[in-house]
Amino acid sequence: MQLFQIRYRNSQGTLMRILNAVSRRGLELTSVHSEYTGQDHAVTMLLHVSPKQMGQLYREWHSIVDVINVHSSPAQHEAPVWAAHPPASVAEQSARAAMA
Repeated sequence: MQLFQIRYRNSQGTLMRILNAVSRRGLELTSVHSEYTGQDHAVTMLLHVSPKQMGQLYREWHSIVDVINVHSSPAQHEAPVWAAHPPASVAEQSARAAMA
């Protein structure tokens, strides 16, 4: 498992082009997290890739004009734990129960 960290300028379609490079290769996105980091944005992805696929991804991501930096490292854990949000139906049911 590799953890990829990509910094990019948030122009129209940049994040979609980054994710499309992964999707085109049929790779499973174990986890994806995107956030604003001051002057630019960053996306962190956990992927299971071969060395050949890693080279292809690096080459494609670096060819995207608005990508600033691409960095990867071996994953320390299987998947990062993000704060989970309950489904909307669960939130609505608890709100109705509170009103009753």
